[in-house]
Amino acid sequence: MIDPTNNLLTLAEKREKQLTSTLEKIYAAAQPGAVYSEPVTVGNYTVITASEIVAGGGFGSGFGFGSPPTSSQSLEETSQAESTSNGGGGMGGGGSSTARPVAVISIGPDGVTVKPIVDVTKIVLASVTVWGTMLMLLGRMRKARRR
Repeated sequence: MIDPTNNLLTLAEKREKQLTSTLEKIYAAAQPGAVYSEPVTVGNYTVITASEIVAGGGFGSGFGFGSPPTSSQSLEETSQAESTSNGGGGMGGGGSSTARPVAVISIGPDGVTVKPIVDVTKIVLASVTVWGTMLMLLGRMRKARRR
């Protein structure tokens, strides 16, 4: 007969290894080499790209064996039922990491300059969101005055 306890423990160990592997991959992005690129030298100039890195993750867990006895079951019936039909399991995991360039560092005969990289898409989306929210609030304020 197959022991359900051993099967669940083996499954939990496999999930734990998968979760550990996933978290290692996510947080590998937060290394110094990921923030600053390798310097590129052309003539008298050296250029380095600086990036913003965001990483996050989460996980869950769980387990269980046996159900609580109902008022109609005796202690003996409960222990027999637990040994044959109850079990449990669980685990979980997830995460994400993103990176985007935020500045270019230029080193040359004139000195060091840092030039920001402007993300126009983010600026436009933020503007649309702000204007939409303001219009909605103004509309509500006008309706409230009419009442």
